[in-house]
Amino acid sequence: MHDEKMPIEAAVAALRARFGEAPPLAIVLGSGLGAVSDRLVDAQSAPYESVGLPGAGITGHKGVIHVGRLGGVRAAIMAGRVHMYEGHPPSRVVRAVRALHAWGVKRLLLTCSVGGLRENLTAGDLVCVSDHINLQGVHPLIGPAWGTRFPDMSAAYDSKMRAVLTREAAKLDIELHHGILTAMSGPSYETPAEVRMLAALGGDVVSMSTAPEVLAAREVELRVAAIAVVANPGAGLHTRPLTHDEVTEAAQHASVSLGELLSGAAHALLEA
Repeated sequence: MHDEKMPIEAAVAALRARFGEAPPLAIVLGSGLGAVSDRLVDAQSAPYESVGLPGAGITGHKGVIHVGRLGGVRAAIMAGRVHMYEGHPPSRVVRAVRALHAWGVKRLLLTCSVGGLRENLTAGDLVCVSDHINLQGVHPLIGPAWGTRFPDMSAAYDSKMRAVLTREAAKLDIELHHGILTAMSGPSYETPAEVRMLAALGGDVVSMSTAPEVLAAREVELRVAAIAVVANPGAGLHTRPLTHDEVTEAAQHASVSLGELLSGAAHALLEA
C-alpha cells in the first residue's frame, strides 16, 4: 500500500465534510500571493491542518484553503504550500495535489514567486511557464506508483490552459511573458554562478517549488498550468542582497494583476 493512501483518503473525507463536492478548479498560491484569494465570493475557509494537509510554515504562506466563486466559477484557492527545504519528504509536499485530484478537481493552476534569470525580467512580471528543468535532486514519484508509473512530460504544462491565460492577459492589457522554470532545492538563494548556469541551460526563472506539484499532477493526468511571479532578479543581476521580505513584498504588489488575470480566465480554463 502506498504510504500516502491513508493520509490522502483522510484529507479527501475532511475536504468533502467541510466544503462538499470538489470545485472543478484549484489554484495554489506562492509566497506573498495570498491576496488573490480576496477575489473569491461567498468563500468558506479552513486551515490546512483541519483538512488533513500539512500546515505551511514559511512567511507569506498562510496555510489556508478557501472555496468560493472566482470569476463566476466555483474554485478552491490554496493559500500557500510546503517545501522540501522545510524538511518535508517529497510525498508530503505533493499531498495537496493528490488530495485535490482525488477529491475531484479537474484543472490545477499553480503560482510561485521566482527569481528572474534574464535581464528583461523585472520584479512584478508574470511568466506563463511552458516547461521546466528540475534540479532539486529528489523526485516526488520515487517509491510505489500513485498513478502512472512513467508519466509523459512532453507537454506537462497544458497548452490549452496556457492559451487561455495568454488571451485573457492580452484582453486585460497585462503583460504575460512565457518561459522555462528551473527548480532548485533551496533554501539558500542561487549564487551568481548558478544563475549564469541556469540561464545557459535555457531557464528563464528559478523556483524552489512547483516542479514537484507538476510531476504529481501529471502522474494522475490532472491538467495543470503555472504562472511564475518574478519577485527579484537572480543573484549577480543586481547589487542588492536578496531577502525573503523583498520577495514577499514584490509578490504582494504583483498579486493585484495576477488576481485580475485568474479571475478573468477562470471560466475559460474549465472549457479549455
